[in-house]
Amino acid sequence: MTEVPTAAPAFTTRRASGCPFDPPPEMSRLQEAEPLSRVTLWNGEQAWFVTRHADQVALLRDERISADNQRPNYPSVSAGNEATRAHNRTFITMDEPEHNEQRKRFTGDFTIKRTQALRVRVERIIDDLLDAMEKAGPPADLVTSFALPLPSLVICELLGVPYEDHGFFQRASSVIIDTRSSVPDALAASQELVEYLGDLVESKAKNPGDDLLSRLAAQYLVTGQSTRDECAKQARLLLVAGHETTANMIALGTCALLQNPEQLAAVRDGSPERVAGAVEELLRYLSITHMGRRRVAAQDIEIGGQTIKAGDAVICANDIANRDPEVFDEPDRLNIHRQARRHLAFGSGPHQCLGQNLARIELQLAYPALLRRLPGLRLARPLEEISFRTDMAVYGVHELPVVW
Repeated sequence: MTEVPTAAPAFTTRRASGCPFDPPPEMSRLQEAEPLSRVTLWNGEQAWFVTRHADQVALLRDERISADNQRPNYPSVSAGNEATRAHNRTFITMDEPEHNEQRKRFTGDFTIKRTQALRVRVERIIDDLLDAMEKAGPPADLVTSFALPLPSLVICELLGVPYEDHGFFQRASSVIIDTRSSVPDALAASQELVEYLGDLVESKAKNPGDDLLSRLAAQYLVTGQSTRDECAKQARLLLVAGHETTANMIALGTCALLQNPEQLAAVRDGSPERVAGAVEELLRYLSITHMGRRRVAAQDIEIGGQTIKAGDAVICANDIANRDPEVFDEPDRLNIHRQARRHLAFGSGPHQCLGQNLARIELQLAYPALLRRLPGLRLARPLEEISFRTDMAVYGVHELPVVW
């Protein structure tokens, strides 16, 4: 068994200059030289850093690995994230059987059949946003004009959250996922959002509508199976994840396609099947959840020639696993014609992303609609002047100035 070195490089999300779509170079080095090694976190503690696709799949499906963020040594991404762990406790940070008991409350709203039924409404939202962009004319920030309002509107309608409050919940979400946020700021944003959603769930218990939060209130709050706080935390997860991830995929994916004109043309002019495949490749290539899947070993685990001991922190770095040459030929090249379905952008195992079907629908409709409506779309400034979200828990761009 290989010895683990005492010194460990720092975990980093910093990309190489001129390579904003590629994982940090240190990750590639580790994947080749030390695929299972240690990294040092923001607080000086160490975690196992897992870089290969096969090892990550094995660990994420292993019952001996825990997603419980209340366990000692859980590898938080920042001081703010550490301070808000209690507010972040939802089914995605629970183990079985609690995880499945909580998750199944929402699975019916995110099935393929249910999300496919939303296609017409998503298309209407896309058309309305593009109408507004055309009417206002260039230049525009694609993030605020299109990428952010699209999934925000969709998740608000699904949950029953008033879209007119989007300014509040988008600002709070940004503070929560910003690794630079101070502890007081992160706590305040988390508490404000949970309180807002708690009030909303209580209101829906008295005056229900045809939305997910009304069903949550009727089935679990009114019956006493859940508390106001538990319902609010689950609602916060769905609201934040439901708009942050897809918004950044739309903007970052568009930015990447604009750097690859042939790939862009294939998406713009492609069949629905071709576009669906392109979305899988963009998910693989960009991997916006760039902080990794974070876990703690509940028991000793032998993997990759090493022993991960019970209590050890573990980070499954899905962005570099999606560039594993053992799984994907020429992994650093965007190729929308490849079969990329084995990517880990949505994770693997029992904690695989609940909202992946909805995200796929939004992305499959958004990219071609945008590129067909605005065939002359291009960046309004050079790529090196674009501000990328390296310090946010969800990678992407802060803004994407475009003209057409």
